[in-house]
Amino acid sequence: MSQQEILEKLKNAIEETDSDLAAEAAGEAVIAGIDPLIAVNEGLSKGMTTISDLFDEGELFIPQLLLAAEAFETAMVVLFGDMSDEARSKASQGKILIHTVQGDIHDIGKNIVKTMLSAGGFEVIDLGRDVAVEEVVRQAKENKVDIIAGSALMTTTMPAQRDIVAVLKEEGIRDQFKCLFGGAPVSPEWVAKIGADAYAETASGAVEQAKALMAEIRRG
Repeated sequence: MSQQEILEKLKNAIEETDSDLAAEAAGEAVIAGIDPLIAVNEGLSKGMTTISDLFDEGELFIPQLLLAAEAFETAMVVLFGDMSDEARSKASQGKILIHTVQGDIHDIGKNIVKTMLSAGGFEVIDLGRDVAVEEVVRQAKENKVDIIAGSALMTTTMPAQRDIVAVLKEEGIRDQFKCLFGGAPVSPEWVAKIGADAYAETASGAVEQAKALMAEIRRG
């Protein structure tokens, strides 16, 4: 089987939400000596893009999204199973801290975004919901993340996004992190007003924005 056929099989495994097929295709990629990053970027991620688009269009729902993410993770274990933590880190698209902001207990949207980011090759640290601003900043520093992502699902909790940016500025570390915010009441105008870096309306949009932010980071 050619490299292109294996990559297509990886893509199809995700689109079909088939973990067994994903593991089989990943094993074939390893035997064929395909670079794991190529397998992810040219196979698995393309399948996840299809899933993401269908989800955004209302053609697929959360159960299928989760099954696709499970198939993705199954293939990742096969592809990177023997890789050291350092090599895994280098293979990562970037490190993201994700949470639902202080005072907000809604987390379904956040969980979907987390799933999509993980499937997109990011290392994701999930702090959960109703996370204090100070804890977000502390964890961002401790884990040396690239991006802080926070979701606000109520207008009354949106100010916590502003406060995160403010605390980063107060501590003189604003330039160490990119801030990506979203949530039902959040808008591009709000994100620009509070001095954050990016806004995402959908889970797939969050992945695209995260990749764009990482490109900015790498350009220096």
